[in-house]
Amino acid sequence: MDLLDTLTAKGLRGEIPTREEALAVLATTDDELLDVVAAAGKVRRRWFGRRVKLNYLVNLKSGLCPEDCSYCSQRLGSKAEILKYTWLKPDQAADAARAGVAGGAKRVCLVASGRGPTDRDIDRVTDTMAAIKEADPQVEICVCLGLLSDNQAERLKAAGADAYNHNLNTSEGTYGDITTTHTYADRVDTVQKAHGAGLSACSGLIAGMGESDEDLVDVVFALRELGSDSVPVNFLIPFEGTPLAKEWNLTPQRCLRILAMVRFVNPDTEVRIAGGREVHLRSMQPLGLHIANSIFLGDYLTSEGQAGQADLDMIKDAGFEVEGAGEATLPRHRADVAAAAAGSCGTAASACGSGGGCGPCGGHAHTPEAEAAPAAQAPTAEGAADELRSDLVKVRRRGAGTELAPNA
Repeated sequence: MDLLDTLTAKGLRGEIPTREEALAVLATTDDELLDVVAAAGKVRRRWFGRRVKLNYLVNLKSGLCPEDCSYCSQRLGSKAEILKYTWLKPDQAADAARAGVAGGAKRVCLVASGRGPTDRDIDRVTDTMAAIKEADPQVEICVCLGLLSDNQAERLKAAGADAYNHNLNTSEGTYGDITTTHTYADRVDTVQKAHGAGLSACSGLIAGMGESDEDLVDVVFALRELGSDSVPVNFLIPFEGTPLAKEWNLTPQRCLRILAMVRFVNPDTEVRIAGGREVHLRSMQPLGLHIANSIFLGDYLTSEGQAGQADLDMIKDAGFEVEGAGEATLPRHRADVAAAAAGSCGTAASACGSGGGCGPCGGHAHTPEAEAAPAAQAPTAEGAADELRSDLVKVRRRGAGTELAPNA
């Protein structure tokens, strides 16, 4: 297939495709799917070998968010029956983080719901990072607290944070249809603040919100231009009680095509399969590892993931290996670029290519969809209802904020 030969050649050289080529990936058929995965896999192995970076989420503050992001179970007015609690104490968060690190996670992602942190919130997170680093000085820490004000990124960097996550989520043209309490420009500003402070910039997207192929390509190219060191790819979970509860637009095949497109546009950047992996990819998760080089271990913020041991077994059975604490995630040339852009010595950048990838407003899991539509057009929510698998959507009831042991 000429398209895939061209994309593979470009990816192996670290070059990005044209918009038309990226759109063509999303338009491939299911009959071509394994060829698409194989082509993206060659690019993935060129820059990341067979390593898989494991990341672990700790939800520092759950629910009760004043923002109206339509995709989020923690949003203002959400009726989703998720855990709701205020800030964890530093020792509680450190205990939760320790479980993930013991399970093989190289990076801990500290997430809190809300529009953005107050200075007191930064103090809380600083204390939490100190407790985590005291237990394991090598662990990478990514912070995801919402919109940043001036000098907050610098404070987080000085306190030991390696990265900051803030997702663009969708294209600039459709952002106002998803959220009204802040703008796409606000999100771009926060990513730039984080990168400018020397933090590794982690920013990604959410697929499955009813967006077009053009929207997906727009946001992925915007992320590339923004210099995101890590691109988490989330797949919407239509939680009951949220405005997007009826959006069931994804198939495992569609998810793999989206991942491949993201990889071709970001050949030498960390691509993480984030929220929605277990529910949307289901039995095809191992194929996703041939495209992405990073996943979350165990549970997400408000939903359950598959068992942590199942994640480790999947990586091993698929012929991959867990990335070690002493290994740099990003290729050397990419880490140097990231370090130069951040104006830092390169420590954070080389450690990270990971990014908190905290998913939609922090990260969730997902839900399936209907039959594959012809010629790569995503199926509409109408007509998909008979195929819904609500049994796959499980609200997190263990780990951080509970008295039950975490899944790691």
